[in-house]
Amino acid sequence: MSEISREILSVGDLNRAIAASLEDRFDTVWVSGEISNFKAYDSGHWYFSLKDEEGQIRCVMFRGRNGQVGFMPQSGDLVEVSANLGMYVPRGDIQLTIQTLRRAGMGGLYEAFLKLKAKLAKEGLFDEERKRDIPLHPRSIGIITSPQAAALKDVLSTLARRAPHIPIVIYPTLVQGPDAPAGIISASKAAEKEKAVDVILLVRGGGSIEDLWAFNDEQLAYAIAQSSIPVVSGVGHETDFTIADFVADLRAPTPTGAAELAAPRRDQLLQELESIKQTLLQRINQRVEREAQTLDQLALRLSHALPNPERMREQIQSWQQRLNQAWSVRLENWRRNQSHYLSQLEMLNPQRTLERGYAVILSKEKNGLHAVRKADELNTEDVFQVHLADGTTDVRFSQTALKTENP
Repeated sequence: MSEISREILSVGDLNRAIAASLEDRFDTVWVSGEISNFKAYDSGHWYFSLKDEEGQIRCVMFRGRNGQVGFMPQSGDLVEVSANLGMYVPRGDIQLTIQTLRRAGMGGLYEAFLKLKAKLAKEGLFDEERKRDIPLHPRSIGIITSPQAAALKDVLSTLARRAPHIPIVIYPTLVQGPDAPAGIISASKAAEKEKAVDVILLVRGGGSIEDLWAFNDEQLAYAIAQSSIPVVSGVGHETDFTIADFVADLRAPTPTGAAELAAPRRDQLLQELESIKQTLLQRINQRVEREAQTLDQLALRLSHALPNPERMREQIQSWQQRLNQAWSVRLENWRRNQSHYLSQLEMLNPQRTLERGYAVILSKEKNGLHAVRKADELNTEDVFQVHLADGTTDVRFSQTALKTENP
C-alpha cells in the first residue's frame, strides 16, 4: 500500500479506536492498589488514581455507583475495585470506570455480608410489616452495649438531657470479637425475661468492618427479629450498615441518634400537656354555653306554658346558678389536679434529689448496675459507681464500718 492510499486518522478517531479495542479486549477486572489524588466533586462523582510500586492508572467512579460504597475513601487507602477498562477520549488517558469499591482485604467479609443479607431478606426479616412501632412515651429504656464504650456515655448524656424522668437499665456485654454475638443475644434475653423496659437501644461506636462484624451475626439477627421488645440500632457512624440495622425495628445513624429517637423531650411533653389542658377548657366552655342556651329556650317555653311564670323563672335562675357553680367547682378541681400532677412529676425527678446533696451508689454486677440500699452491701474489693448532682464517678472504698442507729 502506498503512502498516498493509506488512511489518515484524526487523533479523536485513533483514541476512539483504542477505546473500542480496550473495551472488547477486557471484561470487568478486579484491581488492587493505593488511592492517590482523591477528589470528590460537587456533582457526586469521584476521581482518583490507583497506584503501586510499579505504576498507576486513572480512575473514575460515578455518583450512581459510589453511593453504595459505605465509606468516604481518602488518599493512601488500600482498596480493591471492580472496573471496566477504557479510555477517556478527549485526553487520551487510559482509565478504569469503577463499578465496585471496597477496602483491601475485606472482600471475603463483604461477600459474606451480602450473602447473609440476601438470605435474611428472602426470609422476610427486613420486611417493614414485621417491624414494631417504637413507643412514643416509654416508661423505661434498656441499653445493650459495653460499659466501657464511649457510645454509652454519649447515649446516657443524651437521655439525661432529653428525658431525665425515664429510668435507664444497662445490659452490659461485649460488642466486638468472636464472643460478642453470644453476649449481645444473652443481654437481649435478659431484658425480655425481666420485662423492665419498653424499648432497647443496641449501640456501639464506629469502626472498621472487622470491628463491627459482631453485628453481622446470623443468630443475632434472628434474636433481634424474635425480640418481644422493640429494638433501635445505633451501630457505628452514619455510613456504617450492619445486618442488625436491617433487622432492627428502627435504625439510627449513630448511638446518639438512637437515644434521640427513643426518648421524647421533657419540655415537649409539658407543652403537649398544656395543649391538652387548653383543649379541655375550650370544650368545657363550649358545653357550658350550649347548656346555657338550652336553659334559655326552656325558660322561654315555661314562661308561656305555666300559670305562674315568675316563680318558675326564679327556679330556673336558681338551677342555672347551681349548674354554673358545679362547673366552676369541677374546673377548679381539674386545675388543682393538673398543678398537683406537674408538681409530682418535678418531685420525682431524681436530679432534684441529687441537687439536695444526696448521692446514689450503684454496684456493678453481671446483670447490670444495681442501687446499693444496705450498708452491708459495701465492701473494699469492688468498684462502685457514685452518681452526684453534677456527674458520675467510680470509687473503691479503702475501709467500711457498719454503724447501727441507737435504739
